[in-house]
Amino acid sequence: MKTTGILVSLIAGLSLVSLSYGQETEGFADQLKLKDYRPVSVFKLEENHPEQAKYPCIDIHSHPYNQDVESIRAWAKILEENNVEKVIIQTYTCGEDFDRLYDLFTGVSDRFELWCGFDLRSYGEPDFEEKALAELERCYRKGAKGIGELGDKGLGEAYCLRATSGKATPTAHINDPCFDALLEKCAELGMPVSIHIGDPIWMYEPIDEHNDGLMNAADWKIDLSTPGILDLYETCKTLEEACAKHPETMFIACHFINMSHDYGYLSAVMDRHPNLYLDNAARHAETCVTPRATKAFYEKYADRIFFGTDNNPSDRLYDLMWRIMETEDEHFYGGYSYHWAMNGLGLSDETLRKVYHDNYKKITDYQNRNK
Repeated sequence: MKTTGILVSLIAGLSLVSLSYGQETEGFADQLKLKDYRPVSVFKLEENHPEQAKYPCIDIHSHPYNQDVESIRAWAKILEENNVEKVIIQTYTCGEDFDRLYDLFTGVSDRFELWCGFDLRSYGEPDFEEKALAELERCYRKGAKGIGELGDKGLGEAYCLRATSGKATPTAHINDPCFDALLEKCAELGMPVSIHIGDPIWMYEPIDEHNDGLMNAADWKIDLSTPGILDLYETCKTLEEACAKHPETMFIACHFINMSHDYGYLSAVMDRHPNLYLDNAARHAETCVTPRATKAFYEKYADRIFFGTDNNPSDRLYDLMWRIMETEDEHFYGGYSYHWAMNGLGLSDETLRKVYHDNYKKITDYQNRNK
């Protein structure tokens, strides 16, 4: 009887401890903000961290993140250590701003290639086309090798307008006749056109418990109630119309046209427009969550995808890029603001060579075709 009483007391005590612990953890889960969630993988899996790109690499999508000689020299050193032969700096700019950046970067290292923007300072005025064409040719003579980065998130080509005039007002989309002469001149001069269309699909979805890209979506939300704004698919159609109107112009759609959630649609777009190419810049996190579908897409369109980063250069950044592109590592975290795990794509050697390096010859051939 005494023993029974002791057992009852012990069980009751353990139940209280368990209940108390459960209440504490439940409270923590209720109070934790998703933006503060920093999971650490529990899986004991092999990790692979390539010291540099497996093959010589060209980064076709970066920006003038560093703008002093010493930091640009440090950037060039990081490139050398990571087997990156060259970086294309997409400046958005024209005029004195472009000239300054061109002289700065090319004065430090021949690893940097500079692209200019369209001059939209006189957009909407009667002499817009004349002035924009004159500045495009002037930037070309200065040394601009291409156009980048144009950008339309549903309200028109705002990127270059903001860079050259400080304005953020809507403009026409890339299929508008006001851009026809510029796009034709790009074909004549052999200047590829890099363009950012839309944003990842999560940015168009409601910011609620069903949005699996919630944290990035909250930061980069696109408000479809804005008058005149196009959604992602409608904005993509403006690019398609421009590609069809200007078959001799080489278009490079940044970030997989932000269509990596719908490879069937993206494949159809690629098949319709042989003058359209893609870069993978800043969409490694978005694509590596579906490694098998993404790898199949890379292998199918290996001749038309370029490598890019679109991020401030660092050894840590490149380590993540090589790990995603080259290895078959699973379920690891890399510091992006999505709260999902990443996976290596394990691309074939042939595809890596093309995406990293060999496809860049398509750009140089285009640049030199009329010389």
